[in-house]
Amino acid sequence: MKAYITFSSNSRIENDEKLKSFIQNSEGDFTTILLDENVCVVIKPLKKASYEQVRNIAGSIARDLRKRKIETALLEGAVLESGLSELNKGEAARAFIEGWELGSYQFLTYKSDAKASKTELEWVGCEDIQSFIVEGKIRAQAVSLSRDLMNEIPSKLNPETYPDVLSSAFKDTAAKVTVYRKAQLEAMEMNGVLEVCKGSKYEPAFVEISYCGDDTKPLVALVGKGVTFDTGGISLKSGRDISDMKMDMGGSAAVAGAMKLIVESKAKVNVVALIPIVENMPDRDSLIPSEVIRYKNGLNVQVGNTDAEGRLILADGLIRAGELKAKYIVDIATLTGAIGNALGSKLAGVFGNEDLSDVMKKIGAENGDHVWPMPLVDAYDSYLKSDYADFNNISAKGEAGSITAGLFLRRFVPKTAQWLHIDMAAVAQSSGDSGYYTKAATGFGARLLADFTKKISE
Repeated sequence: MKAYITFSSNSRIENDEKLKSFIQNSEGDFTTILLDENVCVVIKPLKKASYEQVRNIAGSIARDLRKRKIETALLEGAVLESGLSELNKGEAARAFIEGWELGSYQFLTYKSDAKASKTELEWVGCEDIQSFIVEGKIRAQAVSLSRDLMNEIPSKLNPETYPDVLSSAFKDTAAKVTVYRKAQLEAMEMNGVLEVCKGSKYEPAFVEISYCGDDTKPLVALVGKGVTFDTGGISLKSGRDISDMKMDMGGSAAVAGAMKLIVESKAKVNVVALIPIVENMPDRDSLIPSEVIRYKNGLNVQVGNTDAEGRLILADGLIRAGELKAKYIVDIATLTGAIGNALGSKLAGVFGNEDLSDVMKKIGAENGDHVWPMPLVDAYDSYLKSDYADFNNISAKGEAGSITAGLFLRRFVPKTAQWLHIDMAAVAQSSGDSGYYTKAATGFGARLLADFTKKISE
């Protein structure tokens, strides 16, 4: 069965007052009707139409038609252009296919009675915007990679298997994947990674994914937290169900998705992804509170709480970015619950260079990965004071948790680099189907990091 996508401005609808009234009074941004014996999806007029609105509507339509077991939906280029006349036709098509593909996303690996299904979108009369449609598909595939990584269970995605998954994802591409295992990490003095993973049955790893589309461009380093499961370690988490701690590698998934988007779009950038990978488990060999980690850059950190482990491994990533002489460094992590208290579940926080934060905010407003600039308050730096080490990995006060985490990381940023830190803890997963988001992993950050890398490389 085939469905046809149109807008309420369609002359057949405009000339039928009853039908027009029925559509206008239906809930949502669109309604599905039977018109002249054809299934039609009618999109209502959009107030201040935006590409994010287009993505959300497309995702919702794709999911709705799949539930109705519609095999194909047809969208004409002229219909799209007329219905979204205030938007650029090509960019609107890119947003539509991106939202469609992401709204169709399913993770059914462990659903024994479920079969993957999808309503295919057929474009008609769109020869002039094919490149936009292709780009939209690439963007959706990159975000889907991030979602797949985040949704996977820790027995399948752990410090020993994750590097292989990443190597496979970039096989036969222009990207180079380098994997460092435990013995190499010891030689490289990545002591944060080594210490955090001591309690796990898996050995830690560190993955570098490099891509150079233009060697005249400045090196951008994307550092992603890769904690494949976080129990809290000896500072054990409590809660009825902490299954979502398998998503504590969301930062690394964002970085992997960003690299996929950059590579597949053949971007003219010079970029490296740095991914420290650990599992934070309690065990007789685990890192314990009061221990001191000596980092390669000479800093000594008291471990006040083993559940503040993300910053301990990101520190190694930041040091590595300095060794590679990156001009721009962006780290991203599901780092603190405090960021959700500050910004809620629709925005990630971005800390660091104020000018770059503003650039990232604008990019996120356009592509859907929304961020809000947050301050690094120097007066709070003293909260990290340690009695016997250079500083502590947690604050001595129960306030400004996301800020003090950023202040901790700032101490490891090379002075020659411009740096941003993204705390995505509150936006890593969706509580239900909405727009082009499906319940579980959002894939946040893939588009944000890729678009940011392209922008600062112009």
